[in-house]
Amino acid sequence: MDAVLSALAKAFGQLADGAVLRVFAKSIGLTMLIFVAFGIALWWGIESAAEAWFPGFLAENWGTAVALTVVFSAIAFWFLFRVVALAVLQFFADEIVAAVEAKHYPVKAEQARPLPFREDMSNSLRGIGRALGFNLLALPVALVLLVTGIGPALVFLAVNGWLLGRELTDMAWLRHRGEALPDNPVPKGQRLMLGGVIAAMMAVPFANLIAPVIGAAAGTHLTQRWIAQREPGA
Repeated sequence: MDAVLSALAKAFGQLADGAVLRVFAKSIGLTMLIFVAFGIALWWGIESAAEAWFPGFLAENWGTAVALTVVFSAIAFWFLFRVVALAVLQFFADEIVAAVEAKHYPVKAEQARPLPFREDMSNSLRGIGRALGFNLLALPVALVLLVTGIGPALVFLAVNGWLLGRELTDMAWLRHRGEALPDNPVPKGQRLMLGGVIAAMMAVPFANLIAPVIGAAAGTHLTQRWIAQREPGA
């Protein structure tokens, strides 16, 4: 618990760092652009379907079509924001990890290997696949628990906490992976705790915008803590 809280505190403390702010701006801008494009595509789809199946319907029910577009876009934003934001962040994760390591772990920063674009892309696609797959698997369970009111939220919190904890610490570990560090050194319990905090932040308006960046920075601190403990003489 203390390790996760310390990592989160350090992450918030570096939020005003210029390098972190640049990544924050780029990742949020691209995430919003993706959802705007989704909204435009959804509107085009509704318009095309209405004209093909119900000629003249759109002209008489334009307000209804707009309302449907807004509702479906809002649902998609709520359900997919975590997936899209994390996928986008992974393209810029190296910059956040590098900024954290340069400030707090300069020796490790010099030893890190920059991830090639192909590896970055591969990691991002695998992360998207895992996130979509596990969220879809959790959906029937969430629907069954809908009558409880809080059940679905707890299901998605647990699933995304596990997913995020892994992804956010992998971002730093992959830069240092080698024979001496073949697997992610952060204990599963701490990964789950970090992921749970970030998943909860992502469910809160406005906090969800900074959550991925905070998560990546905190994940770097956790990873470096456990890398240090694995070193000879630690």
